[in-house]
Order: sequence, then structure tokens, then C-alpha cells
Amino acid sequence: MNDLRDKYIGLIAAAGDESTLEDLRVQAVGKKGEISLLMRELGKMSPEERQTAGPALNALKDEINSALSAKKAALEDAALDERLRGEWLDVTLPGRPRRMGTIHPISQVTEEVTAIFADMGFSVAEGPQIDTDWYNFDALNIPGHHPARAEMDTFYMHRAEGDNRPPHVLRTHTSPVQIRSMEKTGAPIRVIAPGRVYRADYDQTHTPMFHQVEGLAIDKDISMANLKWVLEEFVKAYFEVDDVELRFRASHFPFTEPSAEVDIRCSWEGGTLKVGEGDDWLEILGSGMVHPKVLQNAGVDPSEWQGFAFGMGIDRIAMLKYGIPDLRAFFDSDLRWLRHYGFAALDVPTLHAGLS
Repeated sequence: MNDLRDKYIGLIAAAGDESTLEDLRVQAVGKKGEISLLMRELGKMSPEERQTAGPALNALKDEINSALSAKKAALEDAALDERLRGEWLDVTLPGRPRRMGTIHPISQVTEEVTAIFADMGFSVAEGPQIDTDWYNFDALNIPGHHPARAEMDTFYMHRAEGDNRPPHVLRTHTSPVQIRSMEKTGAPIRVIAPGRVYRADYDQTHTPMFHQVEGLAIDKDISMANLKWVLEEFVKAYFEVDDVELRFRASHFPFTEPSAEVDIRCSWEGGTLKVGEGDDWLEILGSGMVHPKVLQNAGVDPSEWQGFAFGMGIDRIAMLKYGIPDLRAFFDSDLRWLRHYGFAALDVPTLHAGLS
């Protein structure tokens, strides 16, 4: 056993790489290694011989394993030293500071969406974030018993006792802007309404305050085919792909009839979203033809005019495009997060120069 020890200790010390070291391990303590074969012979010995040979063999095996581990660690340290010498970096060099601050992903995506729809003839409309329940619910054909009107879902403004003014709410969508726009300009009209909205919800994909963009197009001969084309062109431009397949699923919204939720064909290979390919579907927005009662409430004659509307979450499509996993991080005011996901101040998105 002393000869065996001297043999392997010398070979291990002389090993120049981990591959040679592994071969020596197999030869010595592998299933068919020399030390392993000797240990199998213990069964053929007398009890007196085993009392002497057994501990000696175990000590030899432990010594060889310790020598193998020490040599492997030494080889890894030598490889790391060599790598550090080859990858030299002067850490005293100054960094490259961003100029003029950082643009938040919500602001960037809002500008991207605006640029895309502006190219299709849509203008931007805005409205108050605190609105009456008439504009937020009644004018949009949302009945009084609808769950969205419950205080567990909607933030109602406090009213003093004896106050006879109509109830006010933090708007739950930007649809009231559509009503105000039709009241102001009538038909035909083609607008988008981006902005903050509020709902009583909070988790990884919901926050009490978030952002939406809704679109409205009213004319005399608008159909679902026009809606489909507009949404296809938007998705292709926003995700910067040449082709995309949309799937319209029948749904119900009080303010549109017929109503449809829209999915895009995609894949999630390696955890990365790829739009326009694969066998998966991802819901991105709701849409439909504007309900005649909504047109009538906005002062537009439904017997003469018709059109479509759609709405999507800006935060959600920002998460999908730029791989942001948690919606709550948008509002944490963490400068490290903003520097990672933010955009340079002068990177103004345009269709001809590229959105992102």
C-alpha cells in the first residue's frame, strides 16, 4: 500500500490539467480502481487481517481523495489567475454618464404608441382624471348593478353630507375622454386617449394606479375590418415585426357591440416573448364596435354614424416588449431600476428612425 500511495501522490502532484486528474481518480478510487479492488479483497481475509488492512485501506483512500481535491483547487486557482492576467481592466477609468437624465419606460411607450397611431391619422385627446360617474359609467352604458361600480373596485371621492352634486370617481379607464371628445367635436372623429387610470387592485400585474391608451374611430362606413387592420398595423409597428397574426375572441363589454378580446400569436422560447411566431396566444387588448347607446349619450346619431373602439394597458405592453417582470417596480422610484430599463432623453421614437 505504501508503493501505491507513493505512486498516486506523485502522479497527482504532476498532473497538469483537470482531465488528467480525473483519469487518475478513476484509476485509483473509481469502481474498478486499484484501491477499490484492494478493498474488495477484504472479504477474503481473516478477521485478524481485516482489522489491520481495513483501516489502512480507508486511510489510503481518504489521503488520495484529499490529494485529488487539493490539486483540483490548485488547478482552478491557476486557471483563474491566468484569466485575470489576460482580461486586465483599468477600473480607474471614468464611467460614461448619461446626459440629461433618463426617460421612464411608461413615458417612452406612450410616445411610441402616439407615434404609431399618429401615422394612421389619430390625434391625442385628454380629459380629467377625476370625473363624474356619468362620464365614467352611465354614458358608457355601464348599468348601476355592474361590479365595476362597486366601491371595492372603484375609488369614489368623498362627499360631505347634504352635497347634491353627482358622485365623482378617479376614472377607471380613459373611455370618458372618448365621450367628451365626441361631445366636443362630434363625428367623424379619430382619437386616442392615453393617460392614468385608477382601480383598487394590487399585485405583480396590477397596481391601484396604472396607464391605458384607448382608441376611437367614428365615421359612416367603419366596420370590424377597419378595426382589425388598425390593430394589426399597430402590433407590427410596436413590436417591430414584419408579420403578425391576431385572434379575435367574442367577449362582452357594455360600451361595445359586438365586443372582442384580441390575442396575438407568439412563442415563449427561453422565457423570451417572440411576436408573430410559435403556437402560443397572448391577450393584449379589448375592442369592438361602439354601442349605439354610447354614441347617443355623446350626442352622435347612431343611425348615421358608427365606429370602433379599443383599449390596452400601456404598462402591460411595456412589460411585454422590454421584458419587465413586475408591474409594481414601475412606481417604486428606484433609480437603479430606472437606469437599467430607462431610455436616453434624446431617443425620441419615430416610425422612420425606429421606435426603441
